[in-house]
Amino acid sequence: MIEIAAYALHEANGPLTPFRLQRRDPGVNDIVVDILYCGICHSDLLSAHDGLKRSIFPMVPGHEIVGRVARVGSGVSKHRVGELVGIGCIIDSCRTCAPCREHDEHYCVERFTSSFNGRERGTGNPTYGGYSQTYVIDENYAVKIPAGLDPAAAAPLLCGGITTYRPLRRFFDSRDGNGRGLRVGVIGLGGLGHLAIKFAKAFGADPVMLTSSPNKVGDAQKLGAVDVILTSDAAQMTKAMGSLDFILDTVSAPHDPNAYMSLLKRGATMCLVGMPEQPLVVQPMSLVWGDKALSGSLIGGIQATQDMLNFCAEHGIAADIEMIAIQDVNDAWARMERNDVKYRFVIDMATLKG
Repeated sequence: MIEIAAYALHEANGPLTPFRLQRRDPGVNDIVVDILYCGICHSDLLSAHDGLKRSIFPMVPGHEIVGRVARVGSGVSKHRVGELVGIGCIIDSCRTCAPCREHDEHYCVERFTSSFNGRERGTGNPTYGGYSQTYVIDENYAVKIPAGLDPAAAAPLLCGGITTYRPLRRFFDSRDGNGRGLRVGVIGLGGLGHLAIKFAKAFGADPVMLTSSPNKVGDAQKLGAVDVILTSDAAQMTKAMGSLDFILDTVSAPHDPNAYMSLLKRGATMCLVGMPEQPLVVQPMSLVWGDKALSGSLIGGIQATQDMLNFCAEHGIAADIEMIAIQDVNDAWARMERNDVKYRFVIDMATLKG
């Protein structure tokens, strides 16, 4: 076993404190990754709050992991020592069901094994995340960080990036991959929303920010939004009715989706990627009036994640981050609860001493 330092919660809503854990010894197909950076995701908070009532304590959060390969098993062929790799939400799956065979491991019929707050296949041991020094993972579930990407700013792409890229990619693929002339609405300017604007712009579309906050107008425009609709302004909402080809809803707080549906063109879709803890109420008339659709999307498989990273390297896309030391993680969590970050915290894991 490999003993390492980490930070963990020992109860729901408790503080993160120093912790020692043991990683398994690497197998034939495993790689050992020395963690350099770990992003802080809203899902970390959701698990810490035990909002889904399936949290495992002690819990070491973190599923936006970038590190360097330190060791490889004798059967490893996809990665080499010294290579920069990423580890996202998925570290294993059944590998035999239809979704797994079709590279949609995130929809594994037996449920994928999550990089933290999950249980290993076979052993049943809890999985511990990236707020730690080292990770051991099957080579097939790690992705390469392309040259040219800042490894720290790439960390949030392993969850926030793929979560927004995948539904946008599907939408633009349905339009032959060309976004030119299309208006894509993004609800929420945060860790997900700021990346969605960048992706939509890179696909050639016109990103439109939907926000209730006038103080976010300038920020949205700097990120690439060609237009900002203040959802708190009834006149602006009325003027924008029927003007959007697609909407990506990134909001995890309770909200009313019906007003946004009115902004869609006939036959268009709004896709949910945010995860509110409370149910959303959708009025049937919001859908049937105009042949509109409401869909959802959950992260993406390993191949899609690699494609997303390659796309980011090609188009110069990375997260806007604030780097912190691990010792400041509780303050960062409190700030994220207040939406006081532009737009993702990333932990410099060099600050975690063994």
